[in-house]
Amino acid sequence: MKKRIAYISLYFFTVLLIFLVQKPLFMLYNGAIDKGLGWTDCLQVMLHGASLDAATAGYLTALPFLVILISIWFKSFPLKKILWGYYIIIAFLISVVFVVDMALYTFWGFKLDASVFLYIDSPKEALASVSTGFIVLRLIMMLLLIVLNTWLLLKVTPSVLTAAKKRWAGTGIMLLLGGVLFVIIRGGVTESTSNVGQVYFSSDQFLNHSAVNPDFSLLSSMGKTQDFASEFNFFDEEKRAEIFDGLYPSTDGDSIIEVLNTKRPNILIILMEGFGGAFVEPLGGLPDVSPNFNRLSEEGIFFTNCYANSFRTDRGTVCTFSGYLGLPTASVMKIPAKSRTMPAISEELVKEGYHTDFLYGGDINFTNMKSYLLSKGYQRLTANTDFTLAEQTSNAWGVNDDITFDYLYNQLTERKESPWHTAFLTLSSHEPFEVPYHRLEDKIPNAFAFTDDCLGKFIDKLKQTPVWKDLLVICLPDHGFYYPREGLHTDPKFYHIPLLWLGGAVKQPMKVDKIMNQADLAATLLGQLGLDHSAFNFSRNVLGSDYTYPFAFYSFNNGFAFRDSTGVTVFDNNSQSIMLEEPAANEARLNKGKAILQSVYDDLGKR
Repeated sequence: MKKRIAYISLYFFTVLLIFLVQKPLFMLYNGAIDKGLGWTDCLQVMLHGASLDAATAGYLTALPFLVILISIWFKSFPLKKILWGYYIIIAFLISVVFVVDMALYTFWGFKLDASVFLYIDSPKEALASVSTGFIVLRLIMMLLLIVLNTWLLLKVTPSVLTAAKKRWAGTGIMLLLGGVLFVIIRGGVTESTSNVGQVYFSSDQFLNHSAVNPDFSLLSSMGKTQDFASEFNFFDEEKRAEIFDGLYPSTDGDSIIEVLNTKRPNILIILMEGFGGAFVEPLGGLPDVSPNFNRLSEEGIFFTNCYANSFRTDRGTVCTFSGYLGLPTASVMKIPAKSRTMPAISEELVKEGYHTDFLYGGDINFTNMKSYLLSKGYQRLTANTDFTLAEQTSNAWGVNDDITFDYLYNQLTERKESPWHTAFLTLSSHEPFEVPYHRLEDKIPNAFAFTDDCLGKFIDKLKQTPVWKDLLVICLPDHGFYYPREGLHTDPKFYHIPLLWLGGAVKQPMKVDKIMNQADLAATLLGQLGLDHSAFNFSRNVLGSDYTYPFAFYSFNNGFAFRDSTGVTVFDNNSQSIMLEEPAANEARLNKGKAILQSVYDDLGKR
């Protein structure tokens, strides 16, 4: 039995070692020395990338593990003879993927993913940029690595295994070992599973990319690749353009309503988990759930007719910070090959000399959030692992809002650099709604009341500090919430959300009643700062003179809705039918919604 355990362990660590050794080779090939990087950076890459390498090695260990499990019940088992073919296949794949990834990165600037298959049907065009010598040399590298990797795997493999003395006990031990292997493959026992973003650790994208396992990157992207441009082709191109053109003006027009007293405020964006209009009394929500937000809405710029673009945190985060529309069939955050092409508020602010950071009390690896944030210019990330164990377990999702709001207050009042932009995602108002606060009897509104209480105390304390003078605080949720819970994500009430601008940088209180989307925050904010926002194709400056046709577009699971002054139309793509039209049928609304959905998928397909 010891021989079997020793073999499966040696096999796993041999594959892991192959992946780890690939990293410095990848870095050297792609100019790490010219970039001024040293061995310390290389070790950091290997250390942070090890978890994804281990998960990939775990996948490749699954078949040998099953073979070993079966071998327990045989008197004599020719292990090497059975596995040599598998080893050749694994060595071939590992070697080819490594060399292709290493070579293409010089041209592409991102890790190997499923987009490589788009060029297979046009090999002549794909290889036009390189010489025959270039190709031959890399084929030789592949061949040598295939031989070397096959030899290594065969070297650690016993030729023959004899029968285990205690078969049932041996089977039990191997099943326990299988459980360990499953945890390694999954990436641990937390909410998030293994994903590309978990290895991101630096503001230097080359270091992050170097840490990513190319085999995992390729396989995970294959499961997510879609020909987005071919989806939702409701109209021919001429008709689509005719309906869509002018809906999203890329300029501010002749003028804007200036609501800030400085062009370079410090900017704090608080993304409040699920804090929809259902709990905000001025928007028709329940009374007494959010008295602090209700009070603060009278002190700042309150956008009363704002609608979320989507229905999940990963989607709403991209909608907010990249000004992109929510998609009914995909989450852009989970597709790094696409999300890295998006613009972002933080990226534009970094260009203007802003220092940027992001705070979240939960697992920042969840849904590839970490890779998205780092690729979008956030220079420092603070998450659950930066808090004590007691604080990390104060909520099922991580660190409760009272703790993170206190952390945020201390961070802002102690920081010296300026200007700065901080984003903060709350989490306590999320299922299971268990919070250290008991003002309301029903635990769901009580959880939202807790976040509201934390927000009110935070703002009131901040007003007493010098930070407040040049500060713009923007409060909005990642998505809406329907309460009581019998509502569906298709219900327009779910998407109605509050958007509030506060702080000493705000000239005076005002209400903006125009229909808009959360994705419009990007263009509206950048417009106030006098910054170009033309890269944000689906974000509009609500305070600009070009914003003459207010409307909102939002999506749910394979469906969408379009709302303007005439009413709202909700359409289900699965059944190709209208689910709701209020107050009456309106073909123009339906066609505009279809044209927008077709346009955003066309745009994504080109990225």
